[in-house]
Amino acid sequence: MKILLAVDGSEYTARMLDYLTAHKEWSNAGHAFTVFNAVLPVPHRAAAFAGPDLVHTYYDDEARVVLEPVRAALALHGIEAAFAHKVGHPADEIANFAERGKFDLVIMGSRGHGALTNLVLGSVAMKVLARCTVPVLLVR
Repeated sequence: MKILLAVDGSEYTARMLDYLTAHKEWSNAGHAFTVFNAVLPVPHRAAAFAGPDLVHTYYDDEARVVLEPVRAALALHGIEAAFAHKVGHPADEIANFAERGKFDLVIMGSRGHGALTNLVLGSVAMKVLARCTVPVLLVR
């Protein structure tokens, strides 16, 4: 199975990784994992002021801060994965990456707000569920 692990570096990512590594049917079944992080774009005026090189470096650094601990956690459990990041709104980028990559499943952590909070604030997980045609497993 081709599985996309959507991560943001939060405690919810850590919970998702704990779930994944605790269930050997996920980690030892020959699945192909890709770890993905979406970096929010720098506002246009700030990007114009900073210049493209600095902005590109910022995006790479932000992704590295999120992806490196995940890389270490997976390696500790013997799980090999590819790593990728894109710049954009997380929900859109996760859904687009999952669909373009023809993934069989997206696994991501979720805060688990109630329905009223999601209605008012929204959440990346809820937006991925609404937008993505690939099945999504949310870990709380």
